[in-house]
Order: sequence, then structure tokens, then C-alpha cells
Amino acid sequence: MFVRECMTPSPIAVRPDTTVHRALRLMYESKVGRFPVVDDHGNLVGIVSREDLLSSSPSPATTLAVWEIPELLAKIKVETVMSRQVITVSEDTPLEEAARIMADQKIGGLPVMREKTLIGIITDTDLFKVLMELLGGRRVGVRVTVSIPWVKGTLAKITSAVFGVGGDILGFGIREVPNVSGPTWEIILKVQDVPKDRLVEALRPVVKDIQDVRDM
Repeated sequence: MFVRECMTPSPIAVRPDTTVHRALRLMYESKVGRFPVVDDHGNLVGIVSREDLLSSSPSPATTLAVWEIPELLAKIKVETVMSRQVITVSEDTPLEEAARIMADQKIGGLPVMREKTLIGIITDTDLFKVLMELLGGRRVGVRVTVSIPWVKGTLAKITSAVFGVGGDILGFGIREVPNVSGPTWEIILKVQDVPKDRLVEALRPVVKDIQDVRDM
């Protein structure tokens, strides 16, 4: 899966001279959390988040009179609060690489570029949607979490056990869990077409431990 499959194409962008008040209103109307900032030629020059915009607004403790606040906000421009060092990705970036960049850099979104042209944006919300789909979040079935030692062929045994009782795997996730006794992996499966008890019975001989099982 690549960024181009999950990004928001043709994202709303603002100009550096857009006022903070205007940008905030547009952000709330559009229900997004950040805007790329482009110049008059369409070149990406920054990115601004909701937090950036709100941090530029007067605090409740301000000594300004209430009628002075709109006048102040009308003078503050996006260029004064935006981030100028923008991390970007290309449309062909693997999705997990985009997720790694966001996690490591502690940022919530990445503009997507095709050479020097802004063509999209991918955000943490997009990643959450993909995670939900990978784990079968919108489908009804039996969700089971198991732990296994990392031994070649174990995954094949698990899928064979599920298919052997007529189950259909709709969602799948795997992660490494630190363990002093050796590499251990946690697997989440979403399975249809097999009762919960029968699925547990089929999996028990081929996994180390069944941590959780539920209909959902």
C-alpha cells in the first residue's frame, strides 16, 4: 500500500498572507487539522496546524479589551506562525514509511509532492482509517488475539487451522512483543464463518497463548 492510495488529493492550501482568523475559520469549516501553505506560484513554503493558529490567538488572561481582539487577529498572518521546514513524501512512498516519519518526527501530516507540485496530504487520520481496515474494523466476525514464538511456518499453521474449520480471515495484524525468553509475536485475526468456540479449539494447538477472543 502506498501514500497515493490513502492521501487526500488536491488538499486545501492557504497563502502566507492569509490571516490567522481566516485560516482558523476555513479549517473548522473544512474539518481538517492542517493546511499546506503555498506562494503565488503554487510552491510549497510551509505548513500550518490548528495548534499553530490557536497558539497565536490571545489567551483568556489577555489584558486586551474584547473589541481589540478581532483587530489583533486580523493583523496576524499565517506566515508568522507556520512551520517553514516542511517534511514531505512522494505519492509512491510506502504507507508504513510515511507512518514511521510521522511517528519519529511527532507530526500529524505530510504534504505529498510530485516533484515540485503539491498533489495531496496524508495525515494521522488517514493512517487510522487504514489500520481499521487492515484489522477488519467495519466487518462483523470473531476477533482473536494470540501470541506465538517467532518460528518459521507458524503463520502458515495458523491460517491453515482457520481455513480448516471453514473460517475466512477478514483482518490481520502482527507486532513484536519484547520477551526475555526470545522473540514473541502478537497476532490479531478477524474471522468470519466459524463460531468462536470452534475457532479457539482450532487455534489452540498451533499458538503459544490465546490472549483475547470476542464477537464484534
